[in-house]
Amino acid sequence: MADKKHLEKHSAGLSSYIKDIVYGANDGIITTFAIVAGVAGAGLSNAVIVILGIANLLADGFSMAASNYLGTRSENSLYREEEKREIYEVDNLPEKEKEEIREVFEREGFDDGQTEQLIGLVSSNKRFWVDFMMKYELEMSPPTEGSEWKAASLTFLSFVLAGALPLTPFILFSGNSANLLLYSSTATAVALFLVGAARYFITKKNWFISGLEMLLVGGVAAGVAYFVGSLIGGMM
Repeated sequence: MADKKHLEKHSAGLSSYIKDIVYGANDGIITTFAIVAGVAGAGLSNAVIVILGIANLLADGFSMAASNYLGTRSENSLYREEEKREIYEVDNLPEKEKEEIREVFEREGFDDGQTEQLIGLVSSNKRFWVDFMMKYELEMSPPTEGSEWKAASLTFLSFVLAGALPLTPFILFSGNSANLLLYSSTATAVALFLVGAARYFITKKNWFISGLEMLLVGGVAAGVAYFVGSLIGGMM
């Protein structure tokens, strides 16, 4: 029983970072493959593709992670400020807060008798009272300890690991750029579909449709990059 509880808690903690993982991987694949396609379209060497691709992975990955860190930190700071305000109101304006509890339960369809009983239960425990108001009045979820660093780290790792896929053929193999681009395109298409399908855990949309949508968006981005690269390469 203890092991089951531990696993359930662990899964719940990981699920809160699925958004960071999926969007980090998505951006990593699309932006890196766009660079690969653009440079290949310009007819530059495989070495240039690898150098620019790795530079993009590290620079953009760090940029995304930093933005995620600052955004998550801002959200967590807002939660803590609102929590302080709720604690003050519970201590100093209890009747006002009880009226807000009443509004929550009435909105959920409880009758007057049930509502009064529930108000008494909620207001009998200060910590639970504050948590209740944060969740049901303000609709804010409590931050987890160290969530800023976890979100940023997972974003960076997923960006780099997924974004490395389009570069892999150019790193592992030598030969004609057109052939390597074909291998890269195949690996990228599969990865885009899988990452898109994984969006199901966030959006709850059909996984197959989500995968196709991501594949289409990535394909358009790569096509535009290849066209621009070919155009500029021809002009130069």
